[in-house]
Amino acid sequence: MVGIVSAAGLLGLLDEPDNQLKSYALQQLDATVDQFWTELADHVSKIEELYENPDFPEKELASLVISKIYYHLQEYDESMAFALGAGELFDITAKGEYVETIISKCIDKYIAISTANANILDASTSPPTFSTEDIPASFRSSTTRKKSLLDSDDLEVTVIDPRLEDIVERLFRKCFETEDYRPAIGIAIEARRLGVVEEGIKLASERSKDRGKGKQHGDAVEKDGGIELMEYVLEISMGVVQEITLRNKLLRLLVDLFLAQPSPDYFSISKCVIHLDDHSLAAKILRDLVSRGDSKSLLMAYQIAFDLDSSATQEFLQKVETELPGSDDDAQDAGTSSTAPATGDGDDADENTQLLAAGSEDASAASVHISAKYYRSIRQILRGTKSIELTLEFLFRNNHTDMTILNKVKESLEARNSIFHTAVTFSNAFMNAGTTSDGFFRNNLEWLSKAVNWSKFSATAALGVIHKGNLSQGMKLLDPYLPKQGVSGGGSPYSQGGSLYALGLIYANHGTDVLDFLRAQFKNTNDETVQHGGALGLGVAGMATGNLVLYEELKDVLWADSAIAGEAVGLAMGLVMLGTGSIKALEDMIQYAHETQHEKIIRGLAVGMALIMFGRQEAADDLIHGLLEEPDPILRYGGILTIAMAYCGSGSNKAIRQLLHVAVSDVNDDVRRVAVLSLGFILFRKPNTVPRMVELLSESYNPHVRYGAAMALGIACAGTGLDEAIDLLEPMLKDPTDFVRQGALISMAMILVQQNEQMNPKVASIRKSFEKVIGEKHEDAMAKFGAALALGIIDAGGRNVTIGLQTPTGSLNVMGIVGMAVFTQYWYWFPLTHFLTMSFVPTSIIGLDENLNIPNFKFHSNTKPSLFDYPPKVEESAEKAVEKVATAVLSTTNKARQRAKRSEKERAAKEAAASKGDSMQIDDLASAPQTPAPSGAGDKMEIEEEGSPEKKYDAPTTDQEKTAAKKAKVEKEPVGYFVDNLSRVLPQQLKYISFPEDGRYAPVKKPTGGILLLHDRNPDEVPELMELKSRKPAPPTGPGNTLSGAPAGVSSSSSARNNDVGSGGAEAAVDVLTAEDEDEDGAPLPSEFVYESEGEDEEED
Repeated sequence: MVGIVSAAGLLGLLDEPDNQLKSYALQQLDATVDQFWTELADHVSKIEELYENPDFPEKELASLVISKIYYHLQEYDESMAFALGAGELFDITAKGEYVETIISKCIDKYIAISTANANILDASTSPPTFSTEDIPASFRSSTTRKKSLLDSDDLEVTVIDPRLEDIVERLFRKCFETEDYRPAIGIAIEARRLGVVEEGIKLASERSKDRGKGKQHGDAVEKDGGIELMEYVLEISMGVVQEITLRNKLLRLLVDLFLAQPSPDYFSISKCVIHLDDHSLAAKILRDLVSRGDSKSLLMAYQIAFDLDSSATQEFLQKVETELPGSDDDAQDAGTSSTAPATGDGDDADENTQLLAAGSEDASAASVHISAKYYRSIRQILRGTKSIELTLEFLFRNNHTDMTILNKVKESLEARNSIFHTAVTFSNAFMNAGTTSDGFFRNNLEWLSKAVNWSKFSATAALGVIHKGNLSQGMKLLDPYLPKQGVSGGGSPYSQGGSLYALGLIYANHGTDVLDFLRAQFKNTNDETVQHGGALGLGVAGMATGNLVLYEELKDVLWADSAIAGEAVGLAMGLVMLGTGSIKALEDMIQYAHETQHEKIIRGLAVGMALIMFGRQEAADDLIHGLLEEPDPILRYGGILTIAMAYCGSGSNKAIRQLLHVAVSDVNDDVRRVAVLSLGFILFRKPNTVPRMVELLSESYNPHVRYGAAMALGIACAGTGLDEAIDLLEPMLKDPTDFVRQGALISMAMILVQQNEQMNPKVASIRKSFEKVIGEKHEDAMAKFGAALALGIIDAGGRNVTIGLQTPTGSLNVMGIVGMAVFTQYWYWFPLTHFLTMSFVPTSIIGLDENLNIPNFKFHSNTKPSLFDYPPKVEESAEKAVEKVATAVLSTTNKARQRAKRSEKERAAKEAAASKGDSMQIDDLASAPQTPAPSGAGDKMEIEEEGSPEKKYDAPTTDQEKTAAKKAKVEKEPVGYFVDNLSRVLPQQLKYISFPEDGRYAPVKKPTGGILLLHDRNPDEVPELMELKSRKPAPPTGPGNTLSGAPAGVSSSSSARNNDVGSGGAEAAVDVLTAEDEDEDGAPLPSEFVYESEGEDEEED
């Protein structure tokens, strides 16, 4: 049968008066529209007339044909509208490009309308953080401020077409029937249909239970589908959802669903609690787990407390602590030992009253006593003292700092140059951060004595970085440097200010014990240098406390209008009020930024305002808009940094578009630079996307934009070893602009921290390039400064830390992000470089038992040992290279040897001629290549006597043999080995870690790095515990003393690693750093210079 070749006949039937003929024609056209759509397009109006005719019975069929015609014409909106009119005839289950396209259009339309309606309703019930009255006066202008969601024009809620809603509902039903829940839940989340999300999770859970009932005993247990969906929604909420209001609603829903489970997943609940900032719920979870009384529940409570400590702010943790049973006196009585028994019957009675208020009065006193001990341990964890103690022990025990590298940096950089001296100080601080190994200062007192003014400030503050977390001895070590009340002329104000800064760094983000001391020192001095250091120390130690009293004391010093103190005070105000979004603080800071004439103060306030809006997202939009409209480029700079802090880690498309727009449009280089740099803060959770985004920016004609691109790569890709980022940075190491090379060097080190040649083959060559930059005499000072910092960063913390802007559990690392943000301000002020150490995260697994002790056990790593091993040291290879150069032979010596050979040949020829008959044989022997061998061999023997003769004679062959031997060693290396507790475990290594099934200890959760609570399978046996080496007191060392018999002037990383805490550097450097600078009063002014032009001389003549 011949097929239809034209639709003309069917179109003619549409003109017939009989509706049956018209319906038949439409049915045939619906089947052939894909073939004849070009012909039908000219007659679409005729079909539309049928659709609009109320008496025509097949209106839906006409609508479907029109929809398909418009689809082929690529008029998708019109096609969607007529598809909605087709009703049930539009089959969403059909397979085809047309159906998929129209469904996609319907979903997009539905989501857009639903989102807009939800935003209006949210705004009407809970107004934005900033109302018109709250916005600072400078931002209330109608020309600068964007319209609020509360404006009358925006309050019109759009009614959703019932036909559109019907298609979406049918799509939900289809997904639920086929048990394909995830697409439906994804659409529901975007459309703000949380009821559908909840329905899908409950339905999946019920069906999983029904299937479980039908299974026979012994069959594999299927995981609850509802729990899988809850984990999926939690992942979406944390990593995909950008609107903070929607995220909070989802997390609230998840908390309710998790708690409704027979065995709640408390670890997932704790993640939700941190993002919701719900301290009451956190305290309730801890109370519930402790009240159960069993070992596993207690371990879970401890683990959640450690997770809260690593992710939450000080203010949040303090609120959780206040809602736990017991009193602060109980926590103080516990001391530093988590296993110490309660002392005092009166205290126990008070604890009994609180703990038994909601329980049975018949509980035994012994159980109450045990519960009190558990709560004291939880308080100790929440205050951070336990985690800090364990981190300090890990860094001290595993310190692998290669002091040879640091000594080479010192020898290559001239100490009399302030920038070079400061660079070595920072490199030393980074390499030994948290290890308590300060022997470099003791062994280089002459070099240290060349530090003057702010170099001395930074050197003293470096002690705080090296002893970071050394809470038990930090105050004692810094006591000689700290200002003394009532004592005049107590030393250099630079060392005093630096010591207050150092004290804050030691107690960073856990400053409860030193805030009162720092406040007293800050208020009792009028020296602006000491005030500068005191403000930085207060800001670091009191970070995110929201302490209004401390804020007011800082503000009082700000009003004095001191440029030096004011810059640090503005920054400290932001650190103390971190993330609070305080309107009062913003009003004060914006007002003073407009009044003062000091750029340093304005810059400090700009950074401080950005920190106040940390994590606020949409709530910061009005402030951002106002700052970006400012004529002052420093305030615009602050507006860009506010975007980075408010939207950090969110991946917000809106924030990215705004940053890219400013990066190519602003007239100020500083603003453009920070706009590109801020991309790293927005996207650090998606590091793979950053190289592609900044690729073109890295080739910009503007060097400030190129620098920003380099730093954005370092911030977002820190610790990943990402090849794409390295490929972009390598050409920038040879950039013609010095500060671009500086940024590329620093970023390269951030990316390659804790990478070895097995993980990334480029590590060795890049390390050599760092050393080459430092050793090059004609290299620019700024590039050398960057290379020195790079060598410190790549070996940071004794090669045991990485740079982490998010915690192992996936939450934002608040201290790390803030430290990185303030570190970028080193561009303007070098002492802020120390803030980078707040981003250092130890790479370890530290297992603890029920008593919070460290058991001696092993876990398994299913890799070759060399894959994640420490980088090799450079000491031996450097010495061999020197020996080879020393054995060079002069050209005159070679000439003398050649003359001796010729005379020997002549003498041999004469003897041969005299022998008569053997001359031909002698001539052949003389011309043979073996003849010079005795002379050459003798020459070689003289060299061989100096050591390893055969290797030196054939160096190339030796290198090949070494390489082959190394490869053979790697090939023979067994896969899989056991790792001791309290050892380094890299983030990339975690997926290979397992705990033996027949072992004594099992983790309470999947290992994510850091502190891990362990369940003891044999609790009746006495555990073997590890000794804490870092608790030993520091030996009394001084300028004339040495450590454990080590010779003076000799730097040894092994001695620093194997001896007691500290290496005497802090005490040995007291006299040097506290000495007042001789040229402190300044050099005498030169005599006045009178300029005389040649024209004036001619006139006088």
